[in-house]
Order: sequence, then structure tokens, then C-alpha cells
Amino acid sequence: MSATSAASPAELVPVPPAAAELGRVFAAAGHELHLVGGPVRDALMGRACADLDFATDARPERIRALVEPIASAVWTTGIAFGTVGAQVHGVPCEITTFRADRYDRVSRNPEVAWGDTLTDDLRRRDFTMNAMAVSVTADAPTDRVFSDPFGGLADLARGVLRTPGTPQESFADDPLRMLRAARFVSTLGVTVDPAVRAAMTDMAAELGRITPERVLAELTKLLLGAHPRTGLETLVDTGLADVVLPELPALRMAADEHGQHKDVYAHTLQVLDQAIDLEQDGPDLVLRWAALMHDIGKPATREFLPGGRVTFHHHEVVGARMARDRLRALRAGKELIDEVRQLVFLHLRFYGYRSSQWTDSAVRRYVVDAGPLLPRLNKLVRSDCTTRNRRKAAALSSAYDTLEQRIAQLQEQEQLDAVRPDLDGNEIMRLLDIPPGPLVGRAYKHLLEVRMQEGPLEHDAAVAELRRWYAEHGPGASTG
Repeated sequence: MSATSAASPAELVPVPPAAAELGRVFAAAGHELHLVGGPVRDALMGRACADLDFATDARPERIRALVEPIASAVWTTGIAFGTVGAQVHGVPCEITTFRADRYDRVSRNPEVAWGDTLTDDLRRRDFTMNAMAVSVTADAPTDRVFSDPFGGLADLARGVLRTPGTPQESFADDPLRMLRAARFVSTLGVTVDPAVRAAMTDMAAELGRITPERVLAELTKLLLGAHPRTGLETLVDTGLADVVLPELPALRMAADEHGQHKDVYAHTLQVLDQAIDLEQDGPDLVLRWAALMHDIGKPATREFLPGGRVTFHHHEVVGARMARDRLRALRAGKELIDEVRQLVFLHLRFYGYRSSQWTDSAVRRYVVDAGPLLPRLNKLVRSDCTTRNRRKAAALSSAYDTLEQRIAQLQEQEQLDAVRPDLDGNEIMRLLDIPPGPLVGRAYKHLLEVRMQEGPLEHDAAVAELRRWYAEHGPGASTG
């Protein structure tokens, strides 16, 4: 993160064509325009940035008038807060009037107030490394002014999160900044200044006034970061997780009175690390949530047995329900909720394969129950092995290798990914001469069960099985 002494910080921040054109327009109109916040920080770190943020002394309506002639699109949803959005050279840009807001300290809604200087604007930002700016109204890099009134460049070089003012004032203004600190630990690989960490610990309860949607957005970015484990540890160690994700710190338990059982919290973080190692096409949010929540049912199902043994019977069932409830509380989308819940529910199924030789029927059911989640389930199950016993780990890996080979063989023979009954609903109605209704559904379900147990049937055999079932369960069947 260190900057070379051969160039000024302003020269180390490349000005994209969109920023340069905006700079010329604002300069010609007699206004300041500064590239601020994340784009400056990321440029100094050598990171790509998809969109651009600017600060200016121009008022919102003036901003709008200046950008409309050069933008392919303009949006004004944030104009009441001083922000005008524009698409310039294909890049999303947000230009905001200098602000010097005050907060009511009850919700987090600012009393919007325009600022007079760039320093006023930078002072209200979350962290010093996001409170740097580069002017873009000059064409020559050597003429551009780098503004860093709160020491953000030095903090960036050290990789430390500090706040421009006191952390207590910053977090009282917007408690979400505490969660954002943990997110930056994950995404940027930085550490939290001790004073900032102390304020996060003291003020963790303030997160309770942040909307679930905003909390979920930060947790999502944290989980998708390069270092989610350290971000999550920051949440737990400061008490923030007790407010937004209490199931995680609840895993910090010794499972028996001697403390000899592995800590489920440490195990969970290791499973997350191992699942990430198995990702092939970039960060997988569903897999990471499932790894994080796969054992959250253990505290509720822990039972001590004679001899110091501990059991967690049906913790996958309880955990699936808890995962669903937590993600619902965070206002997550239905697809994410359903997929994470199903992975948590299924993650122990494989252990039955280890203890008994599965029939082809059991393998079919495993594949069908997993459905399109099977590749993720494979990764989750493999990640769930954290034993230090090399012989046990090798046996687990070998057993799962064998299961995957059997799945591949059956998929090749039977197209397991599209398991259906050998007769569809229309054929069932035609063969039995019955109208649509619950009876068709029951017949379909029976044929699916037969398909799972026996594999594919010849058409005549499927018809015979349907007629046999109907004779026993149809309207004219004897009730005994």
C-alpha cells in the first residue's frame, strides 16, 4: 500500500476519461470537482473501481444542468441529498454537493446541510482512507491537488482503519459504519485501530436501529470479500455479531465439561476457509452462507451423555430452520434463503453413506434432493472435514470420492439430473381415465418413489405398476 516518493499522490491516481470530461465542464463553469472516497483509495491500492464518486461546490440543480449535456443518462433519485447520478463514457458517476450533515442520533437520517469546503465534506466520511480527494478540474496531473486533511494516506499505507473525528461521534451519526469496518477488514485486508475497535465494542447495540436491508448488504459484501474469516472474527470479537448474526457467537462453546471437544465456532470458520478454497468461478455467496450456518443448530441440540460424550442429534434439521429464520429476518431473497436452508439440511446426509453401503436408490435420492445444489453440496461436505487425524481425513475423502463416482455412473446411465416418473400426469389421467385432481398427484408421487427405488422402468412395466397401485388406492379400492 505504500506510495513511491517519486510521484505525488495526485499523480498516482489515474483520472479516467469520464472524470476528465466532467472536470473540464465544471472548471469551465467556475466550480470545483474532486474525485473522492473509494475511487481514490482503490487507485492508491492498485485496485479497480467500477464507478466514480465526486464532490463539488455546485448545488444539486446546477450539477444536473452541467452533466445533462454530456451524459448518456442522468438519475436524480438522490437529489434531495445533494447527489446527481450520470452515465459518462459508459461509467456510472455520482456527483454530490459538499455536505456538512448533522444526524438525529435516533434513526440515522441526516439533516442535510450543504458544506462550504471540501474539508467539511471529507470530515463527515466514515474512515480516513475514504476521506481523501483528488481535484479533476486541471488537465495536467502535476496541477491536480491531492487533499488528505485527516491522514488517510498514512493510514492506508499502514492498513489501519481510523475515523476522521472521534469514532464515538462517527458511529453515533451512523452505526452502520461499525459494520462497514468489519466489511473493510474482509475486502481490503486492513486492521481496525484500537480506539475504533473499542468504540465498536462499546456501541455495538446501536446497530439495532439500522434496517435489516442495510445490514444484509454489508454482510453480503463482507462474505464476498477476500478475507471473510477476519471480517467475521471482527464482528464476533466486538459484539456486533450478537446484534446482527447472533447464531455465530453462540457457536463459541466447549462441547463437554472438560472442554475437550473442538470449538464449533473455530470449526465453522475453518469450514468456511476450506469451502472458499474449493470455489472455481469466483466467490459463491450461497456456499459461503451455507458454510457459515451449517452447524448453527448445534447449541440447541447439544446433549451430554455418560462418559463425557456429546451428541447433536438432528442439528441439521434445527439448523436449516434457524438459517431460514435468520436470512428472513435480514430480508434476504427467497432463492438465497431456500438454497442455504437446503444445503444446511442436507450437509449431514453423506455421513450415512460412510456408515452403511448405500443402495442405488439412496444415491438417487441424495442427488434428487440436492438437485442443482449438488455441486455446492459436494463442496460443503468436503469442507466439513476439519479433523487433524490424517487417517480419518483420508478415509472421509476416499468415501466421498467413491460416492461421487457412483453418482457419476448413475447419472450416465439414468440422467439423474432429470429424474421423473416413467409416466407423466397426462398419461396417468389417460390410462386411468380420471380428471385432474389430487388422485393424479398421488399416483405421480407413487411412480416417482418407484423410480427412485428401482431406477427406470420399461413403459409396459410402469403402466402395470400404475394399474396395480390404482387398484389398491383408487376410488373403487377395498377399504378392508
